[in-house]
Formats: sequence, C-alpha cells, structure tokens
Amino acid sequence: MPYVIQTVDNPERSHLRTEVRDEHVAWLKDNVSKLLAGGALLADDGGPGSGGLLIVDTEDRAEAEAFIAEDPFTRAGLFQDVMISRWRMGFFNKEALI
Repeated sequence: MPYVIQTVDNPERSHLRTEVRDEHVAWLKDNVSKLLAGGALLADDGGPGSGGLLIVDTEDRAEAEAFIAEDPFTRAGLFQDVMISRWRMGFFNKEALI
C-alpha cells in the first residue's frame, strides 16, 4: 500500500515556500518515479499554498519517511507538521479498484 504524506507549513516560515519552490519542484521531477500524485494544498480563494500532499509509491514506511526528509522544503524548515499514513487505493485515476 502506498503512503500519503500531508505537510502543513509553519506560518512564520511561509516565505520559504516561494524561496525554495524551484528547488522543490526540480527535486520532485527528479523523483517522479516514486510518486503516484502530489501537489500543494491551496486556500479556497486561490491564495498561496499552506502545505502539500504527496502519495508515494512504496510499501515501506521508512522509505516514505526518508523521501520527505530529503524534500528541499523539509530541509529548509518550511513544515510545521508532517503526517505519514498508509493508504488503501480503493479508487484511482477514475477507476474503482475495490
């Protein structure tokens, strides 16, 4: 089962999202083979991101933990909280898997 990683930005460090974004996106592109999906969590009004969601294609929690530890946003200290959970893929890409 894949792992979902949800991150919440530290509001006092929100400037890092803009400052480190290019490095973060480049890193994700370099590691795209490990991702099922990913993206920023946005305010309903279209405001700036306040966190993110990554679905990592791994059966190993330690690998998911290592993955997010290497993220440039993590290394820069952007996140206030990181939650990692196993995810049962019941529906994916407009397909029922259960």
